[in-house]
Amino acid sequence: MSIPAINVATAAPDSTGKPAELRVAPGSIDGLLAQSLLALATHQGLALGVKRADDGRYLMGNATLAELLGGPAEPLAGRSDADLLDPALAALMRAADQTALAQGGQFASEHRIELRGERREFQVLRVVTSGVAGGTSPDAGPRLICSLWRDLAPQHQREAQLRAALDQLEELQKANEGLHRELTDQGLRDQASGLYSRAHFDDQMRRELDLSAREHREFALVYMALDAYSDKLRQLGPRAHDCICEAMGRLLRGNTRAMDASCRIDDSHFAVLLSGVGLATAHARMEGLRRQCATQIVMLDGQELSFTVAMGVASFPHTAHSQEALIAACDAALAEARRRGGNTVALASIRFDAA
Repeated sequence: MSIPAINVATAAPDSTGKPAELRVAPGSIDGLLAQSLLALATHQGLALGVKRADDGRYLMGNATLAELLGGPAEPLAGRSDADLLDPALAALMRAADQTALAQGGQFASEHRIELRGERREFQVLRVVTSGVAGGTSPDAGPRLICSLWRDLAPQHQREAQLRAALDQLEELQKANEGLHRELTDQGLRDQASGLYSRAHFDDQMRRELDLSAREHREFALVYMALDAYSDKLRQLGPRAHDCICEAMGRLLRGNTRAMDASCRIDDSHFAVLLSGVGLATAHARMEGLRRQCATQIVMLDGQELSFTVAMGVASFPHTAHSQEALIAACDAALAEARRRGGNTVALASIRFDAA
C-alpha cells in the first residue's frame, strides 16, 4: 500500500504554541486525495492519522482515530501521542514511528495495548511520505507518517467463531462415527450374550489364519458348550437360559483381550479365538474360565442359578494346518470334554508330521 503526498498546511500556532486544525487547500488535487483517503478509511472502519515525523504531532486524523486515542472531544490536530496516551504506550508508538522512518517506506506492526482499562489489539501500517507546503518538490515540506489502524478484535472473534464451529463439526463427526460403529457393532453381536455373531467370528478367524501363516506365529481356538441343565433350570424356562447366556457373555468378555474374539455360535455353544497364544497357555486360561463359570451365581427372581461348561482347545499350527482342520480338531476336543461328563477342558491332539 502506498499513500501519495498530501498537500497540507496548518494555521498559525495558537496561544499555547500548538498548531491549529488542519487546513486543506480548496480544490487542490492533494486535498481531494486526503479527503478521499479519510472517507475510505472511515468506511472500512480503519483509524487514520497523519503526523509530522520531526515532532510527532498530528496534522490530521479521522473520527475513528480520535475516539481511539482520546475520545471525540479531543481534537488531534497539533497533539502528539505523548499528549493522548500514557508514557509507556506513547514511547511504544514513538519507537514504531522511528522504525518506519528508518526503513523509509512501509512498516506494519501489531500492538497489544490497554486503552481506558480495555485490552485491545491492533495492526498498524505506517507509511512515510512527504508533505508539500506551497511547492511541488517533495523536499519542500516535512516528512510525514501516515498510519492506518485496524482493530483485530473482529478478526479474532471471527477466527474464534470459526474454530468453535470447526470443533463442533469435529465433535458431531466423532459422534456420528461412534453411532455408526455402535449400530454396526450391534448388528454383529448377539443380543442375549453381547458376543459377536458367528459370521463376524469366522471373518476374524480367517484374518488370524492369514496373519499367523505370514508371521509364523500360533493362535488357539476354543469351542465350549453349556452342560446339561438341572431340572430346576429346565423348569424356569427360556428366561433362565437367557440369564445364563448373559452371564457367559460377561465372563468371556472379561477373560479375553482386545485382540481376541469371542462369539455365540448357537443356542448353547460359544467360541473364543486367542490371538498369539499357544496350546498350553490357552489351556491354562480356559481352565481359569471354567472354574469361574462353575462358581458363578446368577440371580433370577430371587433364585440362585448355576451352570458349568465343557471346553475343547485346539491350536494353529500345532494341532491343524488349515481352518477346516482346526475346526475339526476343536470339535473333537469338545466332544471329548463332553464325553468326560462336562465341566472340563480337553485339548486337541498335537500333530506329529513325518520328517
